[in-house]
Amino acid sequence: MLRSWLAPGPPAQPPVVTDRRERRLIGLEIAVVVTVTLGLSALRSALSLLEALLAPAPLSEQQVALNAPASTDLWLDLAFQLTRALQLAGWGALAAYLLLRAGFALRRVGLDGRRPGRDALHSAGLAALIGIPGLGLYLLGRLAGITPDVAPSTLTDAWWRIPVLVVSAAANSWAEEVVMIGYLLTRLRQLGFSENRSALVAAVLRGAYHLYQGVGAFVGNLVMGLVFARYWQRTNRLWPLVGAHLLIDVVAFVGYALLVDVLPFT
Repeated sequence: MLRSWLAPGPPAQPPVVTDRRERRLIGLEIAVVVTVTLGLSALRSALSLLEALLAPAPLSEQQVALNAPASTDLWLDLAFQLTRALQLAGWGALAAYLLLRAGFALRRVGLDGRRPGRDALHSAGLAALIGIPGLGLYLLGRLAGITPDVAPSTLTDAWWRIPVLVVSAAANSWAEEVVMIGYLLTRLRQLGFSENRSALVAAVLRGAYHLYQGVGAFVGNLVMGLVFARYWQRTNRLWPLVGAHLLIDVVAFVGYALLVDVLPFT
């Protein structure tokens, strides 16, 4: 049954573009969108991992903060955090806008409100499916000494810390799933990429921009990317992926901020 679910389904695919000029423009658009959004993040992430490996301290003794202070002034720090979230929201909005300009109603990629209850249920299931093994993979990496100490938040304990972490989680989930799944997989279908090849491309890129968290994060996010891509290819629903990613990040960010003093593995 699981094997059947993981196999590519028969989605309502857009016709493959055969006009050479149009194919070049789609390819160029993909390159531009990926470069200015998560592609540059992947490059910076790889360089960060290389720098960490070259550092005198072993990787296991280094720390990576996902939500770190950007200023010593609380109000400026708040402004920086919200600006970062706005940038991520803009990445997702850009991808959604380009799909609209290409003639794709957002309901065609699963961004509609037709089934909120089922989407929410699937979000919770996907979050558990990815989040629990992901935590186990992180702990194994820490024990093996190949994963840095990943601190989901080192923000100051200000009144706005928890709301900002939730906003950050929402911005991350919106940007990554709209760009990497809704946009990228739709455009690759137009170029005639197979479902398996498209899923692999998106998953490798997803893993690459998490390399700064260590090799374990690359593997975990690669698997997450494959599962999320296949889910979308089978169901054509994007909101459950946004919701699942949101739940994973909220639990990680907020849970860490509230429980950092009692967690045994920090």
